[in-house]
Amino acid sequence: MFAQTMLRSRRAIVSMAIGIFLLLGGCSPPAQPTTLERVKEEGTLRVITRNSPATYFQDRSGETGFEYELVKRFADELGVQLQIETADSFESLFTRLSADGGPVLAAAALVKTEGRLAQAQFSDTYLEVTPQIIYREGQPRPTQVRDLLGKRIMVPKGSSQAEQLAELKRELPDLTWEESDEVEIVDLLRMVDEGQIDLTLVDSNELAMNQVYFSKVRAGFDLGDARGLSWAVAAGEDRSLLDEVNRFLRDTRENDFLERLTQRYYGHVDVLGYVGAYTFAQHLQQRLPKYEQQFRAAAKTHGVDWRLLAAVGYQESLWHPSATSKTGVRGLMMLTLDTAQAMGVSDRLNAKQSIEGGGKYFTLIRDGLTEDLTEPDRTWFALAAYNIGIAHLSDARKLAEAEGLDPNKWLDVSKMLPRLAQKQWYSKTRYGYARGGETVAFVRNVRRYYDILTWVTQPQMEGNRLAESGLHAPGVSKDKPEREPSPPL
Repeated sequence: MFAQTMLRSRRAIVSMAIGIFLLLGGCSPPAQPTTLERVKEEGTLRVITRNSPATYFQDRSGETGFEYELVKRFADELGVQLQIETADSFESLFTRLSADGGPVLAAAALVKTEGRLAQAQFSDTYLEVTPQIIYREGQPRPTQVRDLLGKRIMVPKGSSQAEQLAELKRELPDLTWEESDEVEIVDLLRMVDEGQIDLTLVDSNELAMNQVYFSKVRAGFDLGDARGLSWAVAAGEDRSLLDEVNRFLRDTRENDFLERLTQRYYGHVDVLGYVGAYTFAQHLQQRLPKYEQQFRAAAKTHGVDWRLLAAVGYQESLWHPSATSKTGVRGLMMLTLDTAQAMGVSDRLNAKQSIEGGGKYFTLIRDGLTEDLTEPDRTWFALAAYNIGIAHLSDARKLAEAEGLDPNKWLDVSKMLPRLAQKQWYSKTRYGYARGGETVAFVRNVRRYYDILTWVTQPQMEGNRLAESGLHAPGVSKDKPEREPSPPL
């Protein structure tokens, strides 16, 4: 009896041990945190990008660029700090994105291609661009793919453009080109401009942004249809960060942030055209050096970015101190007689007095705007009032409010300003008819010139490529001045 009891006890112990063993053996390991969870836990979003005007660069006001501002907004919504890293090549970008412990997001104006799908997962698109063949003015214009044969062509190594040319080679076996990881789009456009290469292939947004720096580059033809730009995360099953990116991009479309950002960087890039680009490039080297120090002095006195004043001066007179209009406005800043007298300007044709008066007048307008206007819209409203007057601007803001738009957003009010020239609309306003469409063009042009001046005069970026291109002509001061106040663009 005792032996049987002991046997049953042993069997019970063995059964319990087996049960515990099976139970432990069947346990899953602790779940690993997702990429999104790690980002929030660490409090930092590590992003890799490219160093270029269309993506990310640094000026005297700090970090900026289309991709930077968009991804900064994303980091802010996640409640984490943004840490930017730059890649020297596309190959390096995707390698670092895939590496353990590397950046978790690539925001670098990337096109989703067949070759890249094995390297990364891509977000929804946020901007459409068109690949364009670029040639030098004075050379035969390429109009079809066969015109590429026998030409010196260069594109960035590992770029979507390189993949596109590789696909084209199936149709044109004799097509040849060079790929380099030592060049960016700015370098390639400069090389075409200087005749070092015959052709390159760039996306339409990057050509538009850089066109004005290189007066001899031209678009030959579009190579294929428009395609979208996306962000990328590492390949794999973890879609947590990618899903959050897509949600964010949807929200930025719905709340108009993406539209405003696109307008900021690309909405006014085509205002110059080829002739205007060439003219501006010439004046940038020949005229601006004569007046730059005067713009700097007036800007320092009145607390405004000198480049913004210079942009206004160029729009008004092409930096011509004796300019005179049919309506009687005169001088480099094109002041009316009444405005000049109010600003203490005795000689409107004196460049120094005109610049000083223009700076003082702009500052008075900007500081006199209602307190509910914030930057950068406050600056755009001040430019509009400089051109059309505060009264008509007030009418346009009221029209915007009546239409359910935001009277404090330039994007919305600029849609209303042209209505001031239409009787059905200006008859409802307090101050009546005004050429509001011209004001919209005025602000758009000044913004474009301001962007160019900001880029040309910034402290040089990694690689010092812009400095080597000689865009900032001899005679223009390159000394780093005190940091100018400027709108948070």
